[in-house]
Amino acid sequence: MPFDERLIDSRQFSEGVSERSSRSRIGLVITGALGGSLVALYAVAAPFVAPALRKVCLPFVPATTTQVQNVLQVLRRRSGTLVDIGSGDGRIVIAAAKQGFQASGLELNPWLVWYSRYKAWREGVHYSTSFQICDLWKVSFAQYSNVVIFGVPQMMNQLELKLAHELPSTAKVVACRFPFPTWVPECTAGEGIDTVWVYDAKTFKKKHFHELTEQRSSKQQDYCDSQT
Repeated sequence: MPFDERLIDSRQFSEGVSERSSRSRIGLVITGALGGSLVALYAVAAPFVAPALRKVCLPFVPATTTQVQNVLQVLRRRSGTLVDIGSGDGRIVIAAAKQGFQASGLELNPWLVWYSRYKAWREGVHYSTSFQICDLWKVSFAQYSNVVIFGVPQMMNQLELKLAHELPSTAKVVACRFPFPTWVPECTAGEGIDTVWVYDAKTFKKKHFHELTEQRSSKQQDYCDSQT
């Protein structure tokens, strides 16, 4: 093969290798960008999607100004510790802290927790507030004297049992949007979606104790009957 033809073939080969290498680099860049985008999307979406995959979902629906006012109204003669279950953007916790409560918020969504901490700092109440990323079913409420809950009907029966077992007898529970199914409120405030129900721990703990006593008596009777 003449030298000129070999030179042309060599150049064509080099150009082909260079083109394939360039395409490979472009492919890697596109793959990396796509992978990075998916990771970023997951990081942003996961905190919002994951709670919805739980057995009981507590969706984030911001409290209205009227709801916040109603909560503060029914707790106006109270003090001490307060916890907002499913605290969302922290508005109940921050408002309670401004009224003198040592207020805490429990929330599954880390973005909302970080935003709440920032809001508390901006409002000047970060020393009397705290926000935790946690599951309410894995937390003890024994330390709280006031509880606020924006719940959903699917969780209220189970939450009744948990709070009746863990709260001190001096505690008050404020339910917003949905009342507890078997507890009798001592008072209510507001109307429509802004209604709040107030429950006294002495009353519902006494009810819980009687129910447990009856269950034990029934089991003992069943056992005695089975032995005769």
